[in-house]
Amino acid sequence: MKQTDFIFGIRAVIETIQAGKEVNKILIQKGLKSPLFEELHQLVKERKFITQYVPTEKLNRITRKNHQGVICFVSPVEYHKTENLIPWLYDQGKVPALLILDRVTDVRNFGAIARSAECMGLDALIIPSRNSALINGDVMKTSAGALNHIPVCKEDNLKKTIAYLKNCGLSIIGCTEKTKNPIHEVDFTGPTAIIMGSEENGISPEYLNLCDGRCQIPMTGNVASMNVAVCSSIAIYELNKQRNNA
Repeated sequence: MKQTDFIFGIRAVIETIQAGKEVNKILIQKGLKSPLFEELHQLVKERKFITQYVPTEKLNRITRKNHQGVICFVSPVEYHKTENLIPWLYDQGKVPALLILDRVTDVRNFGAIARSAECMGLDALIIPSRNSALINGDVMKTSAGALNHIPVCKEDNLKKTIAYLKNCGLSIIGCTEKTKNPIHEVDFTGPTAIIMGSEENGISPEYLNLCDGRCQIPMTGNVASMNVAVCSSIAIYELNKQRNNA
């Protein structure tokens, strides 16, 4: 773990938050009490950051320096909000093409997906604020710097975000094995958001039920599934192929 991925010490974390830095999550030692900590606690509560209360041993495994019971993981990129991004895309005359990542937690997969998405001209990635890979130095490296160029929207409620996208005219397409519709028969030429699920469980049922369409990547080999990063690249390629041929 790179030290640039986190800040430690109560005052340093307070200053980081007040400076408006993007925070991924904050680890706090269980039972921590002090006037300075109460100031931090109020800030965390107001900003609704993801917070975990952990034993001091866990903090010590991250750093042996004087962390004072607090470690804050910061993001090297600035997160965007979907409700701000979509109107801007339409104003630019674009036909939005987005990728929603449901519980993609592996940093290498996340980085590889971001790299493919940026190379193929997607407009943004949408991720949940919880149960997603943290954007840190390792993810930035795996993405080959692509995350410096493609917007990432981190949302507290993906269900509401999907509903917003539908209201904005986007077609929500779930890439899943739970359909017989081959991906090349799905229309990606209009405003589209493709949902990719976790390798373990696929797309959450509540999100799958909100989809306007479903598609699957035909496979003829003996292995029953592909890596989510590979599937994402294939889906993005199909979207681009259709739009270039339209």
